[in-house]
Amino acid sequence: MEESKSSVLLTEGAIWRKMIAFAIPIFLGNLFQQLYNTADSLIVGNFEGSEALAAVSSSGNLIFLMVGFFNGISLGAGVVIARYYGAKKYDIVEKAVHTLVAFGLVAGVALTVIGMTFTPHILRLMGTPEDVLPNSIVYFRVYFAGSLGFVMYNIFVGILQSVGDSRHPLIYLIISSMMNVVLDLLFVAGFDMGVGGAALATIISQFVSAALCLVRLLREKNAYRVIPRKIRFHGQMFRQIISNGLPAGVQNSIIALANVVVQSNINAFGADAMAGCGSYAKIEGFGFLPITCFAMALTTFISQNLGARKYDRVKKGAIFGIVCSVTMAEIIGIAINFFAPALIGLFNDESQVIQYGVSQARTVTLFYFLLAFSHCLAGIFRGAGRAIVPMIVMMVCWCAIRIAYITVAVKLVPDITTVFWAYPITWLLGAVIFLIYFLKADWMHTFERREARQKGNGGN
Repeated sequence: MEESKSSVLLTEGAIWRKMIAFAIPIFLGNLFQQLYNTADSLIVGNFEGSEALAAVSSSGNLIFLMVGFFNGISLGAGVVIARYYGAKKYDIVEKAVHTLVAFGLVAGVALTVIGMTFTPHILRLMGTPEDVLPNSIVYFRVYFAGSLGFVMYNIFVGILQSVGDSRHPLIYLIISSMMNVVLDLLFVAGFDMGVGGAALATIISQFVSAALCLVRLLREKNAYRVIPRKIRFHGQMFRQIISNGLPAGVQNSIIALANVVVQSNINAFGADAMAGCGSYAKIEGFGFLPITCFAMALTTFISQNLGARKYDRVKKGAIFGIVCSVTMAEIIGIAINFFAPALIGLFNDESQVIQYGVSQARTVTLFYFLLAFSHCLAGIFRGAGRAIVPMIVMMVCWCAIRIAYITVAVKLVPDITTVFWAYPITWLLGAVIFLIYFLKADWMHTFERREARQKGNGGN
């Protein structure tokens, strides 16, 4: 079977050229996705005021708590697809694709029910102020009504990126981003629909981008083509997907839970703190873009090259990706640190709101290099089939230790800056542990050992 012209086989050619060519569309795609996520806060903050801004801009942690598990499973499936695509085992790629789509359909429906049912209870547990709670409930319920759209979008993008196609997801994101901004202005500024209109604009845009990805996969002529009548759970393949994706899914949910605890402590300082820190979170999303794009590129690169058993290429690619991500993340962190007052002021011009946002930016941005390093190593280990490693490291450092720190430190020093320091401290711990494992462990031969065990047990 021939390779698609839109896919990129990362097992051949100059490493730096292939990785950058694959990473740039991911970067631009994530940039546009962050732009249309930020559009909600910008438009709501300027047309509806600080309480509505607090409801929208503080949404990230709760949304990630709800969707992170399913996205983790999707990430695990991408590793499986990339590995078999690199090994040119296209019959197995086909089974993986259709199993993943079946999972996405079930997950999207489940998330809709869970999100719409439990949102009010979770928001109250988070200590959301009473003056913000009604808007928060409306925003989240409308958002989760469109769960199927953003779950399937992530599923389809995961399939395309696992075979090296990062260009088409970028095109679809640009289209949906522009649509989201137009609909935000129409629903919020034009029809005065408030935070519910902002959420509605987002989910419509997500469904459009998911539909565009689906059309692409339906028309594809290669192994990763989606054929509706073949959508089903293949038992052996589903077990592989779960074994690779469950650690990432659990990790995402646990980290999100820890961040919800952090958000709860921020909520205790009132609506201005929620609005200011939520505004910084939107800006931070742009700072994390090089981190995200190189981590995702590394996962696919490592998977494909280990599938092809090109170990020297794996080592060189890992080092190149880490250096690029860490350097870019720190440059962006320094820029955000310097321009923080002006950037936070774009969302709301109230001095107290700006003060809270700037305080968080000035505390954490210079430590972005630690976060970049950890995410790159996590992406490498996932691509090597060792997803359990980042799960354990992040659960311990970014969840257990972060919550323990918050619980103790805030009581001793009841200042919001104490809350902010939870991030750099736990990033440092995680980075040190990842580095030790990267240097000491034999993580490159995981797939070979698994295949040998399967053959020994009579499996395939």
